[in-house]
Amino acid sequence: MAAPALQPERAASLLQRLEDNVHRVIIGKGESVRLAVTGLVAGGHVLLEDLPGTGKTMLARALATSIGGSFRRIQCTPDLLPADITGASVFNQRELTFEFIPGPIFSNVVLADEINRATPRTQSALLEAMAETQVSLEGVTRALDRPFFVIATQNPVEFHGTYPLPESQLDRFLIATEMGPPTSAEAMEVLARREHGDPLGDLEPVLSLAEVGELQQACLGVMVAPAIRTYLVAILDGIRQRPEVLLPASMRAGLALQRAAQSWALFGGRDFVLPDDVKALIVPVLAHRLGLRGRGRPEDLLAEVLETVALPPLRPR
Repeated sequence: MAAPALQPERAASLLQRLEDNVHRVIIGKGESVRLAVTGLVAGGHVLLEDLPGTGKTMLARALATSIGGSFRRIQCTPDLLPADITGASVFNQRELTFEFIPGPIFSNVVLADEINRATPRTQSALLEAMAETQVSLEGVTRALDRPFFVIATQNPVEFHGTYPLPESQLDRFLIATEMGPPTSAEAMEVLARREHGDPLGDLEPVLSLAEVGELQQACLGVMVAPAIRTYLVAILDGIRQRPEVLLPASMRAGLALQRAAQSWALFGGRDFVLPDDVKALIVPVLAHRLGLRGRGRPEDLLAEVLETVALPPLRPR
């Protein structure tokens, strides 16, 4: 007999508990934390683009600890090989057989730190894992742990010795966002909390992996009304019709926006998507997927598109 579906109110309570626990070590950054949790619940992956020292690694570690999942960090460098990520078969001299040694990709939460420092060949080792939650090596397909969540970071300012992520790699990230600098009050709080050590060492899990799985199933159960789907398609068409757009939002991008909106709705204790859910996520989900002619900013273009697309008429429940 199948387990009963997680009720929206219960889902919102679990998500609040998870956010509160992460904020024990992450001061402020409410939007970044919520977007990261949104990516986890939606079954996607998150790209954090910001300067060093803004808490990107801390956020990944706090999230992994909060769900009681395994965590591995991959420090990307130009000499990193695909086998350093996926694992490889090693000859066992005692048994005279080859034994597969799993790489760090076989974890619940994987941090690909400074991902743009890895070569394109090594970056591509993440593609199958992120898209299909599996790794194919030496003719054998191995399923990854569930939940499987990748948080990648990159410095958007430094370009020496880096390899920009291609469009196909960027498209695998459900959400891309920035941490941003702390306010003066947040900086004071960070200094105070770190005066006698790292608070991450005292962090305890508040959710189980099974509960994360229930949240992901609850996300799939959130209703997207036909009017909302019409709204999503109108946004994609509005982007495609802009003359300055060289690389428009694909159908995969539209699916990503819909899934992220379903996850976002759970924070409000709802089992249905509102237009505001879509509007809140259009930049984190679509901006990094767009290519523009000239020096325009995708964020500005998306804001203009939203102004031209009529909100859907929703019937009251």
